[in-house]
Amino acid sequence: MSNKPHLSIIVPVHNEEENILELYEKLYNTLSIIEKTYELIFVDDGSTDNTFEKIKSIKDSKVKVVRFQRNYGKAAALSCGFKKAKGDIVITLDGDLQDDPKEIPRFLEELKKYDMVSGWKSKRHDPISKTVPSRFFNWLTRLITGVKINDFNCGYKAYNKYVVKNINLYGELHRYIPALAYWKGYTVGEIEVEHHPRIHGESKYGAERLLKGFLDLITVTFLMMYKKRPLHVFGGIGILLGLSGVIISLYLMTLWVTGIKIGDRPLLMLGILLIVIGAQFISLGLIGELITNSRNNDDYIIKYDSYELENGR
Repeated sequence: MSNKPHLSIIVPVHNEEENILELYEKLYNTLSIIEKTYELIFVDDGSTDNTFEKIKSIKDSKVKVVRFQRNYGKAAALSCGFKKAKGDIVITLDGDLQDDPKEIPRFLEELKKYDMVSGWKSKRHDPISKTVPSRFFNWLTRLITGVKINDFNCGYKAYNKYVVKNINLYGELHRYIPALAYWKGYTVGEIEVEHHPRIHGESKYGAERLLKGFLDLITVTFLMMYKKRPLHVFGGIGILLGLSGVIISLYLMTLWVTGIKIGDRPLLMLGILLIVIGAQFISLGLIGELITNSRNNDDYIIKYDSYELENGR
């Protein structure tokens, strides 16, 4: 594609061989009606079936594919797609056919009002093992982050390009993209989208994601408050502990000056311990400051990249 596309459609996939071609047809039909230039980026997150071969079989110059060496997770796949995207508008959707491409025009219309728009699967066709935990985490995330949307974990989202270029994803933080965008000052909207039941393939949702989701919420909360200032949280704790140790030590020193023995008092050890621990917390905050300014969040290895091949690399 010689000209810069208007839309970049990113589809992270993992073992979705039965859904790829049908999803492409649905996307093609919708995007043809929109009459905007586009690129379709599939990020194969280490599939072990024929997903990659199915994508490669699509004879369309607008289709790009990036293949990971192994399964790194959805956050890594989206992060890679964001970096490859050339369009002014970026749309992400899952590759399991549960997200309907016909919603794309509605996303584009709503995106005129916001920096990013998230989908809301108000009527989900998923088992209760997914819907109940999702509702709990959505409620908890709204409460903690202050972002007033109903469905944080919906993979169907639309962004203006400048949003995705300024969001760093790693671990499992993809489910909290609206919170990360809101934290950076972007406006976040939401539309209800039609959700279809999964027909082919297996869900990638497991019980372990409950714990990961909670830990990720703690991570997002910490990032929103202290990512650029880790010394503020660790240093604050360190100063509080250290100051308590100094006060205890001054008190014992006063007793010692008046002739009272303090060598056998447990309070002496507590004062020294608090001072040492306080110094360690402050040091930890300083180390966090160094990491914050030097970390590279690219934690994936690309096995195949059609972008690089097009450029002769």
